[in-house]
Amino acid sequence: MQYVKLGSTGLDVSRICVGCMSFGLPDRGTHEWTLDEEASRPLIRQALDAGINFFDTANVYSDGTSEEIVGRALAEFARREEVVVATKVNGAMHQGPNAWGLSRKAIMTEIDNSLRRLGTDYVDLYQIHRFDPHTPVEETMEALHDVVKAGKARYLGASSMYAWQFAKMQHTARLHGWTRFVSMQNHYNLLYREEEREMLPLCEDQSVATLPWSPLARGRLTRDWDTVTARTETDNFGKTLYQEGDREIVDAVTRIAGERGVPRAQIALAWLLGRPTVTAPIVGATKPHHLTDAVASLDVALTEKETEELERAYTPRAISGH
Repeated sequence: MQYVKLGSTGLDVSRICVGCMSFGLPDRGTHEWTLDEEASRPLIRQALDAGINFFDTANVYSDGTSEEIVGRALAEFARREEVVVATKVNGAMHQGPNAWGLSRKAIMTEIDNSLRRLGTDYVDLYQIHRFDPHTPVEETMEALHDVVKAGKARYLGASSMYAWQFAKMQHTARLHGWTRFVSMQNHYNLLYREEEREMLPLCEDQSVATLPWSPLARGRLTRDWDTVTARTETDNFGKTLYQEGDREIVDAVTRIAGERGVPRAQIALAWLLGRPTVTAPIVGATKPHHLTDAVASLDVALTEKETEELERAYTPRAISGH
């Protein structure tokens, strides 16, 4: 396994991060395709055995059961100081007023709830799950700073938003001497490259780590375009992200993978890992080979010609994932 610093921090993280949205009770939340605890634990163990130390979840994943499953497995399989645990806050966790958002009330409530579910005293990376336009930036950044100063989080991260919003939040924190974000978890893969316009250059300039979510485009880059899976049938959010014209890019991945004799996932991840701005793609896994391919992609070096072939068919598109 390869390790890299998380942005400008001294924290070492594996170049593959396990996305834990795959782990959670299928009858809780909105992801019917997730794995229950019994099915999740072997994959978490496999990731640890492969040297992966970075696990990313969120309070809303499967109504909190992802945090519970991940927390119990990591407590059994690893020492707390060996792993980097990341979770997120923003999504609705109950009905009624103050159920979601980045207010002081929501942040202070949800960090304690996440720690309880994870069974730990702190998270290594506490991330805001999108931008909250209904709460003053100053309120959010001060509350997050207080979470860090209380010892409940080691570092702060953000996720998909416009570059101007991210810059505003970082400037507000700097202005007041509050803790700034060290990472950006954004939507980036061969089928969605709009982040190359503003967000990725901003992160590179400011030494902010980037942790792309959906690096395999919800699996689109790993199989024939018309393949139907349980997830493609039930993932309503995923249905909004990609378009018919992306078929040509998927075909290019297929050709190169065939020429090299490797699975398509390795080619798609190798392209992403080859971007100078990418720190660690967040890879979800529901089968052992998903992790095997992710780790193997670290040793795949694409040629300039292969990279050009993969990128050639991309066309600009509307912003999605924010």
